[in-house]
Amino acid sequence: MPGSGLDDDERRARQEAHWLVKEFGAEAQLYAAMKAEKAIEQKDFGRCARWKRVLEILTDGPTDLRRGAAAK
Repeated sequence: MPGSGLDDDERRARQEAHWLVKEFGAEAQLYAAMKAEKAIEQKDFGRCARWKRVLEILTDGPTDLRRGAAAK
């Protein structure tokens, strides 16, 4: 998306974080951490990096999620 300032990976991670909060509420961080761990076990380090980024976004809190939603 031109002019958004976010690449596709970042946009996907923010969308995933937003969905997790909507679906799982307070458990969203746990879910993301479990997905990252499973990706490591499967040696899928690209997927692990995405889930770790989702976890960082969730840790940063709702302000970061609102910014991501506004960039859609």
